[in-house]
Amino acid sequence: MVNRFVFALVLIGATAAILPAQRPRARELNLPIGGTPGRLDAITDVAGVEVGSTTLISGSGPLVVGKGPVRTGVTVVHPRGKSNPDPVFAAWFTLNGNGEMTGTTWIEESGMLEGPIAITNTHSVGVVRDAIIQWENRQKNALQPWWLPVVAETYDGSLNDINGMHVKPEHVFAALDNASAALPQEGSVGGGTGMICHGFKGGIGTASRRLTEAQGGYTVGVLVQCNYGSRRDLRIAGVPVGEEISDLLTCTASTGTLPPNARRCGATGGSSGDPELGSIIVVVATDAPLMPHQLKRLATRVSLGIGRQGGFGGNGSGDIFVAFSTANPGAWANDPPVKSLQMMPNSRISPLFYATVQATEAAITNALLAADTMTGIDDYRVYGMPADRVLAAMRKYGRLP
Repeated sequence: MVNRFVFALVLIGATAAILPAQRPRARELNLPIGGTPGRLDAITDVAGVEVGSTTLISGSGPLVVGKGPVRTGVTVVHPRGKSNPDPVFAAWFTLNGNGEMTGTTWIEESGMLEGPIAITNTHSVGVVRDAIIQWENRQKNALQPWWLPVVAETYDGSLNDINGMHVKPEHVFAALDNASAALPQEGSVGGGTGMICHGFKGGIGTASRRLTEAQGGYTVGVLVQCNYGSRRDLRIAGVPVGEEISDLLTCTASTGTLPPNARRCGATGGSSGDPELGSIIVVVATDAPLMPHQLKRLATRVSLGIGRQGGFGGNGSGDIFVAFSTANPGAWANDPPVKSLQMMPNSRISPLFYATVQATEAAITNALLAADTMTGIDDYRVYGMPADRVLAAMRKYGRLP
């Protein structure tokens, strides 16, 4: 079903209780990505983590800057929940830096993340950053006289009036205030509303992996905003899904004159060799007691999950990742003056690497499965990835019975 979005839609505080039921996810389809998912198969399986989104969808037809069509929003992650400002140990890594994640210099220097992480579109980073500072001041959460919020972005200007600056402070406040520990809504929601991933409709996706008790019983949760990759490169559980679904290409639904090099919807022929463009932001959470240098190691493994999916960090891509641990509460506080901290030995960390890679691949897959077909500015259309054809490809390559 093609969504024309001729009405205005604002979804605030994306929780399973108030939004439509999600489409089948990787776990429900038994896709053989590997690992053991947590209860929700989401970043919120890590105790304390809360996620909220505000989704902005309105208008259709030709682009009028400042009016729309609008296909954008903001997604936030609270590491210990919105009511607990206690900083967490953290680290970040960039696979390719054609993008933005504010606040990372202080993460690198201090080894800690203070406050929430937010993800939005490229041109709304500033307003989201400023809104987080306003929100933090309202909470009276001041840990020091200044705030250095972590805000990341991917580009949604193919579907959204990105220069219209439609994300406002109140949208950020709503996402922060309405965040919850429920299963986050996925697909075309929040910051992922206008995103495209491997030539299909992309957006927000999440997953988790749980270690065995012998490995410590820890959980790794991942949330992605995927907006990268070409169709021909898409792999799921090792299967060349992009090659198997070589139609349903991005196109223009208008019956009028097409822009140069545009593809008209419904036309036969064409190539799935569109260039690799876009970015992916990944947030990794764990309850394992890791120090910042170990979290850096965890963040780098996100690259392997993206690689398994068919990403390679092209020149135009902003592939930026942040990882944090909810262990060691109170590590930031001044008292006592000397801290007793827990740390997993490096010799036991490999299962967390596996979990990060698997959860990243599953989260990207969930984003693709959740996102419906969307038509945006100038009738540009991006198709949702059909789950039935994914399953057919899995069976063809012997990955499902």
